[in-house]
Amino acid sequence: MLQSKYFRTSLSIIAFLLILYLGSKVMFLFTPLLSIINLLLVPMMLSGFMYYLLRPLVRFLEKHKLNRALSILLIYLVFAGLFVLFWILIWPTLREQFQNFIDNMPYLVEGMQNQFNQLRNDPSLSRFFSGDTDLSDKISEYVSNTITWMTNSMSNLIGVISSIVVVIATLPIILYYMLKDGHKLAPILLGLFPRKYRKEGQDMLGDIDSALSGFIVTRVILNVVLGIMLYIGFLFIGLPYSLLLAVISIPLNFIPYVGSLLASVPVLIVGFIESPSMAIWSLVIILVAQQIQDNVLSPIIYGKSLDVHPLTTVVIVLVGGDFFGIIGVLIALPVYMIAKIIFMRIYEIIVAERVEEIQLPKDEQM
Repeated sequence: MLQSKYFRTSLSIIAFLLILYLGSKVMFLFTPLLSIINLLLVPMMLSGFMYYLLRPLVRFLEKHKLNRALSILLIYLVFAGLFVLFWILIWPTLREQFQNFIDNMPYLVEGMQNQFNQLRNDPSLSRFFSGDTDLSDKISEYVSNTITWMTNSMSNLIGVISSIVVVIATLPIILYYMLKDGHKLAPILLGLFPRKYRKEGQDMLGDIDSALSGFIVTRVILNVVLGIMLYIGFLFIGLPYSLLLAVISIPLNFIPYVGSLLASVPVLIVGFIESPSMAIWSLVIILVAQQIQDNVLSPIIYGKSLDVHPLTTVVIVLVGGDFFGIIGVLIALPVYMIAKIIFMRIYEIIVAERVEEIQLPKDEQM
């Protein structure tokens, strides 16, 4: 009985649960470690994100006989030049639009209410606003509450600035060593695998690396192109705060499926305050840009690299957001991709071993 496979498995599960229970009783011992992890989580995430973006450039420069450390420094200089251009050419307009948006916040709700009043007084549309419940007042109330929340959130500006300072101070250093010594990580991880499974472990690490690289690089390309298309479209129809709204849409669209909806909300609100026809044209621009991204660019850039069902993606994003907030939303899909690759590789190993166990007695009988 002690040699039974099920007994050993049950004993392992009990031991694992006992370790978790004892660990929960001495959690205070891990508080300093958890504090350090929370402090470095965002810089590490951003560094990993930038690592996959810049690694192809480092490899390209290495192929042209340039030292790895020198290649990284050269890329840093190029990015510093791009930042200077951004600061000179784009930042003044972006800052002006942002400042105007903040200054005009008190008038946004009033402008929206005026637009609803005009629609209510239109004979052809008045029937949509009749009834006991005034839809326009509710929407205006929601917008007012949202703007109030945004204004109150400014009180946390000191904490946000301190976090940004930590990220700016640590990200270049972490990213430098990731780019310089990142290729050494795979052999270290491979050494943790039993010798019998080194080949499978190498394939699994390669699949994870390819999946993360493909997901991050293609997502950045698609979202930047989408932001440019939105900006050009917003300029064409004369939408206020066009640059600010296009810049806001780029990070929001990193959230799969849900992000495009969130990015559309401020655009439609600003367009509606300008005029209902402006809101309609803004929606047309968003839909056209999304269709170009989904039906023209995504099949070309993505191909079949992202083999995740849309419903699965939505569930994963919601679960990640519920457990870990905005960080969970952003990392939910990459974490799922890694877990899926690991699970599939382990499943293949188990199936292969069982096939060998079945075939071995047959070979011995022959």
